[in-house]
Amino acid sequence: MNFDFENFKTQGVKINYYFICKRKLWLYSKGITMEHLSERVEKGKLLHEKAYPRQKNREVMIDDILKIDIIDGDCIREIKLSSKMQSADRMQVLYYLYYLKQLGISKTGLINYVKERKVEVVNLEEKDERDIEEALIGIKKVTEMEKPPLVEKLPYCKKCAYYEFCYASEVV
Repeated sequence: MNFDFENFKTQGVKINYYFICKRKLWLYSKGITMEHLSERVEKGKLLHEKAYPRQKNREVMIDDILKIDIIDGDCIREIKLSSKMQSADRMQVLYYLYYLKQLGISKTGLINYVKERKVEVVNLEEKDERDIEEALIGIKKVTEMEKPPLVEKLPYCKKCAYYEFCYASEVV
């Protein structure tokens, strides 16, 4: 099967949200953003501003859709505070590698978990490409829904920027 990538392109953050919470993805895709109210998100923004100041190619925009934290030679780097969402972070970097491959560019991915001083190497394999394509199809389905997915209680909900929005009837 040939995958029509042009019809499924999306932002890297949507890939990340898809693997964290479908409801968060839907809300974000409709312009309902709560990140500006989150202390954790602010910490992440500060981290991006302060981490790796000597790197020249920071926050590189590609096709006005992807923002890669750092491009350093044969590597792309994604900077994260911690590895608590490691699987979603990995999928986001795999998507960046997949996207670049569609442009004829081959790179290796690195995820820098600054708080833990840990680096994860990410290489795009054939199976990963199929997983990314499935995720892109899933993202399109979620973002085209008329209503948001139901709240799914997850272990990290209380730290989410959307927590009060999702649990407004329970918060007293």
